[in-house]
Amino acid sequence: MRTAAVIALVAGFAVASAVSTGAHHSHTMFDMSREVAVTGTVTNYSYRNPHVFLYLDVTGDNGDVVSWAVEMSNIGNTQRRGIYRSTFEIGDVVTVRLNPLINGRPGGNYTTVTAADGTTYE
Repeated sequence: MRTAAVIALVAGFAVASAVSTGAHHSHTMFDMSREVAVTGTVTNYSYRNPHVFLYLDVTGDNGDVVSWAVEMSNIGNTQRRGIYRSTFEIGDVVTVRLNPLINGRPGGNYTTVTAADGTTYE
């Protein structure tokens, strides 16, 4: 009987850990009611899970350069959209449409990225 209880306990932990690995943060940090476009130069491209990030230097109307962090999806989702490790390189000029951060910092969750060659990734 004790063995059956241990097996049930281990199975319960296995199921619980499998469910929790599917958990994900919400998008409450992004203003999903707004979409803005920024054009900038890629300074870094972090192609890893849990999220791919694209970092851009964007020159504002006043001439100041502001660094933006653009959150993308995980590697599997980005690959299904045609985005790979080799898609963006440092120095590329891209245009990103994104839902901006609610706190006003320069960043957001991408909706589309248009590469220097004109290809748009959604």
